[in-house]
Amino acid sequence: MKDKGRMAAAAMILLSAAPAMAQEHDLGAGAMQRPGDYSFQGGEAVYTHVCQSCHMPDAKGAMGAGAGFPPLAKNPRLAEAGYPVAVVVHGQKAMLPLGALLSDQQIADVVNYVRSHFGNRYPGQVTAADVKAAR
Repeated sequence: MKDKGRMAAAAMILLSAAPAMAQEHDLGAGAMQRPGDYSFQGGEAVYTHVCQSCHMPDAKGAMGAGAGFPPLAKNPRLAEAGYPVAVVVHGQKAMLPLGALLSDQQIADVVNYVRSHFGNRYPGQVTAADVKAAR
């Protein structure tokens, strides 16, 4: 039951940010319902605009009431590239599924970015085809 409360809180954060994100990036009405409508490209941009509000700018995760958002910095679970792809696409615990909001390329870019930044140095690159296969 605690996870459902966290998911609801995370959904409210994302939904409350949607109008501002759409206006800032000129995404148009209903952008949260259409895949790939975010205008930002590249792993750093996707992380900044989508991920850091929960995982924090330094990727050390949320503390206190938001402790359901784990650190991505120096995270050994990111060694297997399929794991973060599946979590971003399908969600897990407090992490909402973002597969319907981000394109295959955006997901590949952000996974590659996180796996190679914040103290992570994992080899190999995720491709848009890998993400498509994970859907």
